[in-house]
Formats: sequence, structure tokens, C-alpha cells
Amino acid sequence: MVNKIKKILISPFIFLSKWRSLPPFEMFSYIFMYASIPMLAYGIQYYNFNILSVVIFTILSLYSGYFAALIWNDITDADIDKIAHPDRPIPSNRISSKKFFRIALFFSFLTFLFSFIVNFWCFVLVIISAFFVAVHNKYLKKIVKFPAYSEIFTPIQWIIVVLFGYVAIWTTNPYQNTYIIQMPIFENISTSLSELQNLIILILFTYFADNAHDLPEGIHDYKGDLKSGVKTYANSFGKKNAARISFIMFFISGIFGIILYLNTILSYVFLIPFLLIWSYTLIYSFNLLKIKEDEMEKFGEIIGRKGFNYFLISFDLIFIDILIQLIIFYI
Repeated sequence: MVNKIKKILISPFIFLSKWRSLPPFEMFSYIFMYASIPMLAYGIQYYNFNILSVVIFTILSLYSGYFAALIWNDITDADIDKIAHPDRPIPSNRISSKKFFRIALFFSFLTFLFSFIVNFWCFVLVIISAFFVAVHNKYLKKIVKFPAYSEIFTPIQWIIVVLFGYVAIWTTNPYQNTYIIQMPIFENISTSLSELQNLIILILFTYFADNAHDLPEGIHDYKGDLKSGVKTYANSFGKKNAARISFIMFFISGIFGIILYLNTILSYVFLIPFLLIWSYTLIYSFNLLKIKEDEMEKFGEIIGRKGFNYFLISFDLIFIDILIQLIIFYI
């Protein structure tokens, strides 16, 4: 009985290690990303047990939620993946939709559990996010005919991640002389205008950086999305225009990234590597504009991967920056 329970608990993680062949860099980057957001909200000061536990359970909740959302996406997009990503688990018959559904439920349960441990506000955010992901992926993006609907609204999932990290701190570490939101059942949310401004800047960076990498991947998935009726920038406005919009979004994301460094506790030292990775990504994004339209699908996935690395590394730099500042602060 013990071995059976152990197998049930461990088997999802064994599968995920082989699932999409995610590189170790990416797996660790999510830990740094999910830690960096509450750490940025908290600032450079002493961590007590409550704050430390908030950071840890935020990581656990968001990490579980990431896998849950990705698996739900694989299940709902199985028809698209047959054309654009035939090597993925369901199209390649490595796993059935039914078994994948059970794994998704397992990670969804962990997400709800860990978010509830953080606080009730975060638990509600997860419920809202789960509802949006389910309805958006399963129905809305295939039936809503508004141009580029899918890629306009998909980044909301990452915005919830940012909100989660900030709300987790704002309910645990009350600010003095600040705005306070009070509601029955929920913990009070307490923050300052400057911190609210920083949250908005991070949300805008997240939206544009994530959307910018989605567009080239939409170019790669052009045929599958078109067949399934999913509205992306590529099949709404053309591949060339999608590439142009992607480049503009990468550029705008970098501007908000710079503002984030200038406006928060982040040091100017790590602004330099951020500018380098941003410039590197812009060059690749610009190169996509020069590729012939009939070859853009082939290169869209590569540019999308470069863009997602830029997105992740930006949060890695935030985490490393704050961690080094904390070490110096404690010394």
C-alpha cells in the first residue's frame, strides 16, 4: 500500500522530467522567478519566519500552477499540436488525454493547497486564474473571433503570477501610513503608492515580454491555429505584421524593464546584463522581419524560444540581484 501511494505521488514528477525535455536552466529559472516577485515586493530588510514561509509556499504554489496550466493547455490544444507539435505527449501517443487529465488534477490540487497556506487572497487569485485558464483554453480562444484574441489575453496567466507574489507580501507585511483594503474573511491588503506603482510597472513588463515571445510561436503554429479557429496576430494580420508587432513589444518590454531598475530596490549593476540580454533578443526579433514569409513558420519557434529565455533570465537577474543585496545587508 505504501509503495503504491509512493508511486502515485512520484510518477507525475518522473513523467514531467521527460515530458517536454525542459532544460535544467528553465526548471531552475521558475524557482528564481517565483521567488523574485515576493522578494522584490518585500525589499531589502530582515526576513522573519512568516516572510520566509510566504516566499517558499509562493514558489510551491506557482510552480505547481505552471505545470497544471501547461498540461491543461496540452490537453485542450491536442488538435493544434497534431499539426504544429506532433512530438508532444498526446499527439505522439506517449500518454492518453485521460491520464494527462489526472496529472493536471494532481498539480491543480497542489496549487490550491499551497496558495491557501499563503493566504485567502492568493487562494482566490488561483481560483480566478484556474477559471480563466480553463475557459480561455478550452472554449474562448477557439470561438471568439476578435482579431488576435488568443495572444492578447494569454499573458494574463503570467500577470496573475506577479499579482500573487505582491499580494502575498502585502497581506503579510503591513505598511505604515498606507492604503489598506479591508474585506470580510480576507486578510487586509496594505501597501504604499510607490509599491503599487512598482507592481504596475512589473505587470506591464511581464505582459509585453511574454506576449512578444508568443507572437513568433504563433507564427510557427500558424497552420494549426488557423485550422482550429484560434485567433492569433499571425492569422489575424499576417505573419509579417505579427513579427513587426512582436519586435515592438520586445522593445516596449525593455523600456519597462529599465524603469523597473530605476524605480525599485534593484541595483544598476544588474541593469547591464539585462540590457545585454534585451539587445540580444531584439537582434533576433529584428532578423525575423527579414526572413521570407514562407520560411517564417520554421524560424518562429526559434525566435519564440529566444524571447522566452529573455523573459525568464530577466526574472533570474532580479532574484540574483536581490539575493546578493540581502547577503550584503546581513553581513
